[in-house]
Amino acid sequence: MNNSQLVKISRYLSKHLRHQPDRLGITLLPGGWVAVEELLAACKKNAFPISWTQLEEVVAKNDKQRFSFDSTGTLIRANQGHSVEVDLQLEPVIPPDVLYHGTGASAIAAIMQTGLCKMSRHHVHLSQDTAIARNVGARHGKPVVLAVNAAAMHQASYTFYCSDNGVWLVDSVPPEYIELQSQQLI
Repeated sequence: MNNSQLVKISRYLSKHLRHQPDRLGITLLPGGWVAVEELLAACKKNAFPISWTQLEEVVAKNDKQRFSFDSTGTLIRANQGHSVEVDLQLEPVIPPDVLYHGTGASAIAAIMQTGLCKMSRHHVHLSQDTAIARNVGARHGKPVVLAVNAAAMHQASYTFYCSDNGVWLVDSVPPEYIELQSQQLI
């Protein structure tokens, strides 16, 4: 499968596994899971057939590792980023001392005043890597990387989760835990 097909299928799966499962006629189980056979049948019924081999390739090669199979290989889910109500059944974990969030420069004034909010998603997404955060920020204009004092937040009883693909999740980040350093401006 070429990269263009991989991206097209990945976007289709993201749309339906994260945002509009009902539009495809599927129901997300606890944990955000859906039976692979049910997903493939629904895709075919909706004039977007995906083979088992293509699905495996998308899960394996998606650059952001957005999807995962369960241990049996019979269920699939989007790892995070849902706008529909779903309990991903993630366990709270102790975060690293510092995590990063990428955003566009135009959002900095508001973020420094109100903090990071989950908006239409279930959580604020954070990264352990500044390069990943910078890439995320680039999708929103001129990228800016914010450092989040996750250790202090954890100490203050904020709950962190880490998705299967290494994205750190938290309900919100108040402004007092955010640092913008001049060398982080791109």
